[in-house]
Order: sequence, then structure tokens, then C-alpha cells
Amino acid sequence: MNVVKTKLEGVYILEPRVFGDSRGWFLESWSRRTLEQAGLFYDFVQDNQSFSAQKCTLRGIHFQRGDKAQAKLVRCVRGKVLDVAVDLRPDSPTFKQWVSAELSADNFRQLLIPRGFGHAFLTLTDNVEFCYKADNFYAPEAEGAILWNDPEIGIKWPVDNPILSTKDAQAPLLKNAVTGF
Repeated sequence: MNVVKTKLEGVYILEPRVFGDSRGWFLESWSRRTLEQAGLFYDFVQDNQSFSAQKCTLRGIHFQRGDKAQAKLVRCVRGKVLDVAVDLRPDSPTFKQWVSAELSADNFRQLLIPRGFGHAFLTLTDNVEFCYKADNFYAPEAEGAILWNDPEIGIKWPVDNPILSTKDAQAPLLKNAVTGF
């Protein structure tokens, strides 16, 4: 597995080795040993999967606060997404900065997002299945969100009017959000 640093400390793109032949392909999507050899130590405790039927569906920017914060390892297993991580740690030199990666069923790439970051993704195709591992259990009382197009963060989304849940459409701006990092 190739572990690629991004401009944000702790956020990595993981590129698994894919072995293919006439029958199809095989890959190792997660290896604790491989990541520990790269100096990355995670104990994932929960796997989640979502389905988005329509292109231009945007989910996020989501996070969990305090000791319920989650690191995530995300990947797209059907279709294609633009995946985004936002640094929400006020004491970080990269506070409010973001990084994006195209993740797809064809490129097999994954994004590793540490605690203290918000996460969002935009579907670039119809019928997207998206999977992620989390290193902490979901805790609704610690859940938080920031408005997807907050100008203070300035994510460059390739769409002006995405399909949003009511909850995501009504999320606060970062300046009004309680992040707890």
C-alpha cells in the first residue's frame, strides 16, 4: 500500500496494491501492520456504509466532538466522489484549511482522516456506495456539522446546488458551530 501525505498533517491518501488477472482483481483494503510501519496507529471499531442514488448528493461537513471524536478511513466502492477533510482544530497551523481527493470504485484510493477534522463528500456519479471505518463509536450527543459552503472555509465544490439533507442544509457556519476540538 502506498501512503501519500497531503498538505494537512495527519491526512493521507492510501493507494492499495491491486492484483488483477482474467478473473478480476484482489486488494488489501486495510492492514494495521502496513499503517503502523508508516507510523500511523489506529484501532477502528465501527464500519459504516452509505448509498446515494443521485449524482450531486453532498453529505457533510460532519464531525463528532470531544472524546467522542472519530478518525475515519473512507473509500468509495461504487461510483465516484469528491471527498473532503477540513481541519477544525483551532490550535492547528492549518485550521480551516481543507484537502480533497477523488475516490472511486475504479481508482481504489482511500482517505485517512484523523480526529479533529470535519468530513464531507459529493457524489460525482449516480448510485454511489461509500464505506468508512471509524476509531470511535457513533455518539449522537457529540455529533456536529458545518454548512457545506461556509465561505470562511471556502471549499471549491464543482456544484452550486447540491442535493442536501435538511440537517446539512441547516448546519451552522463554522463561526457559530461548537466543534469541541
